[in-house]
Amino acid sequence: MHRSHLPLNALRAFEAAARHLSFTGAGLELRVTQTAVSHQVKNLEDILGVRLFRRLPRGLALTEEGQALVPVLNEAFGRIGATLDRFEKGHFRDVVTVGVVGTFAAGWLLPRLRHFRAAHPFIDLRILTNNNRINLAGDGLDYAIRFGNGLWHGTEASLLMPAPLSPACTPEAAERLRKPSDLCGEQLLRSYREDEWQLWFAAAEATSPATPAVVFDSSVIMAEAIAQGIGVGLLPIAMFSHALAAGRLVRPFEIEVDAGSYWLTHLKSRQPSPAMLAFRAWLLAGCQAETALPA
Repeated sequence: MHRSHLPLNALRAFEAAARHLSFTGAGLELRVTQTAVSHQVKNLEDILGVRLFRRLPRGLALTEEGQALVPVLNEAFGRIGATLDRFEKGHFRDVVTVGVVGTFAAGWLLPRLRHFRAAHPFIDLRILTNNNRINLAGDGLDYAIRFGNGLWHGTEASLLMPAPLSPACTPEAAERLRKPSDLCGEQLLRSYREDEWQLWFAAAEATSPATPAVVFDSSVIMAEAIAQGIGVGLLPIAMFSHALAAGRLVRPFEIEVDAGSYWLTHLKSRQPSPAMLAFRAWLLAGCQAETALPA
C-alpha cells in the first residue's frame, strides 16, 4: 500500500479500540462517537481484506491479524507522539547521546555544561560515562569521547586535547618525595594501562620499581584513593585542577609523560545531525581555547 493511501484515521481508531477492546472506549478517547469508530475500523478491514476484531456480546476480541497489527501501530504512534513532544516554542528539541570516559566527564565536561545549555537550550545531552571501553553502534551513541591515540576502527576522530600523565599524591606524601627514585618506597597506583609507570620513570631517567599492586579502571576513583592516602598515582593532571587547587592532591614532580590524548569520535557511517554538529563545534572550540592558553 502506498504511503499516501494509508487510512491514518482508521488506523488510529483501530489502535484505540484495540487498547480498550471497546468501540465506545475508543470513541471517548478520540472524542468521536462509537459509531464513527466502528465505521473506521470496518473501513480498515475492508481495505486489508481481513477481520481485525471478533465482535462479542460484550466488547471485542482481537483476531490473529489484529494481534499482529497492534504492536506495530503502538510503536509507530508512540514514536510520532514522542517526536511531536520535542517541539517547543517554535523549536525542535533534539537529543545528542555522548559516551564519555569518566575522567574527562568529571574534569572538563561537567563544569562547562551550563555554558552549553545557555548556548543551545533546545539540545538535550544524554551523557553515559565509561572506562574507555565502548561500542558506538551497540551502545546507541552519537559520539564517544575517548582517551588514546585516535585510531579506532570505523570512526572519525577529532583531537580535543592532550592528556599528559603526572604523579599525584597527598601533601603529606609529597614531603617525603625529593627525587623520582623516592617513589620506590611508596605504594604506586595505576590504571589498566600497564606501561604508564615504566614510561614515566624512563622520562624521569630513574629506575622503575616493580609493577604496582593496585590497579584501577577509572582515574576518578584512583584520584580519590590518592587523596585518601592509599598511594601515589599517575593522573591526566589537567583533569584534576580543582583537587590540586584545593590542596587535596599535590604534584610532587613536574615531569609528564604522553600516554594519549582525548578525542571526539563518531562512526564514519553516521551522518551527523545539526544537533550533533552544534555539540561538536562547541566542544572543539572550548578545548582549543583552553589548550591555547599560556602555561
